[in-house]
Amino acid sequence: MDLPHAALLTAAALAAGALNAIAGGGSFLTFPALVFTGVPPIVANATSALAVSPGYLGSTLGLRRELGALPAARLRREALLAAGGGVLGALLLLVTPPAAFRALVPWLLALATAVFVAGPHLVRRLTRGDARDHPRARAWGLLAVAVYGGYFNGGLGILLMALYAATGETDVHRANALKNLNSLVLSLLSVATFALAGAIAWGPALLMAAAATAGGYLGARGARRLPARAVRAVVIVTGLAMTAAFAWRG
Repeated sequence: MDLPHAALLTAAALAAGALNAIAGGGSFLTFPALVFTGVPPIVANATSALAVSPGYLGSTLGLRRELGALPAARLRREALLAAGGGVLGALLLLVTPPAAFRALVPWLLALATAVFVAGPHLVRRLTRGDARDHPRARAWGLLAVAVYGGYFNGGLGILLMALYAATGETDVHRANALKNLNSLVLSLLSVATFALAGAIAWGPALLMAAAATAGGYLGARGARRLPARAVRAVVIVTGLAMTAAFAWRG
C-alpha cells in the first residue's frame, strides 16, 4: 500500500465514520475506495465491513439504558438471529464467484441508495400504521435483514428501523438501540467469518478502522451544527455517483 492509496483510504474512512455518526451511508465511501486502490471486490466488501464496525460499538454503548429496559430474553433471541444471519450472509458472499459479485455491485449500491432515500419516509409511514406487536414476523424479518447485512452492509440500519416500525416497536429510541445492538452483533460475526476465510486485507482494514473511529467521534461532535438535510443529500449523491461509476466500470 503506497502513500497516495493510504491517504485515500484514510480520508474515505474518516468521512465514512463521520457520515455514519450523523446519517449513515459510510459504506458508500469505504467500499469504493478499497476497490479503486486495487483491492478485489469481495475482499473490499469484507474489509469495508471491518473498517466501519467499531462505530456500532460506540452507538450501542450510547443507548445501553434503552437496552437495559428491554427483556433479556428478547435481547438474547434477537442477538442470536442477528449473529446467525450475519454468518449466513458472510458465507454467501464467500461462495459468490468474483465475476458474479462484480456484476452485482452496481445493483447492490443502487439498492442501498434507494433504501437510504426512501427509508425515513417508510419508517414514518409504518409507524403510523398498525402498532400491534408481531414477534414472529420480526424474527423472520430480522434474520433476512441480517443475512443481507452480512453479505453487503449498505442501508442496513434503515432496513432494521423499518423492520421494527413494521412489527410494532413504537418507541423510536428502543428501536434505535436494538438496531445498533443487532448491527454490532451481525457485523462482528460476519467480520469473524471473513477473517477466518482470509478475505480481509488487514493493512487497509486496520488503517481504515482507526480513521473511521476518529471520524465517528468528530461526526458525533459536529452533528448538531450540520443540517441533516444537507448531509443526507451528500450521502445520496455519493451513492448515485458510486452506482454510476461501478456500472460504467462493468
